[in-house]
Amino acid sequence: MKHPLDADIADFSSLPQVDQAARTPHTRRPRFDGDVSELPDRACWTLQHLLTRRYISAESDRDLYTWVLEYRTQLSVRLAELDLLLRVVEGSDVAFVEQARYESARGVKLLRREPLGTYDSILALHLAQMMRASGDHTVLISRDEVHGLFSGVLNDVDRDTVTFTARIDAAIARLAGLEILRKSRDDEDSYTVSPVINAVMTASVITELQQQFEMLLNGGSATDEVVLDA
Repeated sequence: MKHPLDADIADFSSLPQVDQAARTPHTRRPRFDGDVSELPDRACWTLQHLLTRRYISAESDRDLYTWVLEYRTQLSVRLAELDLLLRVVEGSDVAFVEQARYESARGVKLLRREPLGTYDSILALHLAQMMRASGDHTVLISRDEVHGLFSGVLNDVDRDTVTFTARIDAAIARLAGLEILRKSRDDEDSYTVSPVINAVMTASVITELQQQFEMLLNGGSATDEVVLDA
């Protein structure tokens, strides 16, 4: 004979399941007087960072990068309205914004252009090649090792050792300013290479820079500038 409780249990098991993972509906509150945004606060903050920083990486700011992925569609729409493109390099866990390239009589370019000189570009080339060869491992390079990358250069313009050394040091400072090189906490003369370099150094740019570097190795001068979006 079944106990009455058994029937109650059977009825209970047939009830609709409650989604324990479902989020509690949240009414967005304006952050300030006059705030008419339709985006959640986190999406707004992420958009602000995308527009003011060179890039967002999971390594340096996990929360912001997670919000980029979560609100990727909405952020892409907002940026497209400004002729900007959201680039997410998931293999490197890096996100950044670049200028959309098309002919417009009225459009205004919002991103600052970052021209790289010859030595800046050649150093970026070497760093990009090192990052690609390392796979997922962190690339650490010292100032002396950077100078060693230029040891075979026979440039007619920079035969003076002092000038030549100064140009290489300036290239290191330039890429550090672009956050492609980041100073190591343990050693001021050592740097880690940011994964963002894999995103900005496209195959066509690498090919062009390799040609410039070969010109330097052969005693010529490479004067063309490579331009990156900030």
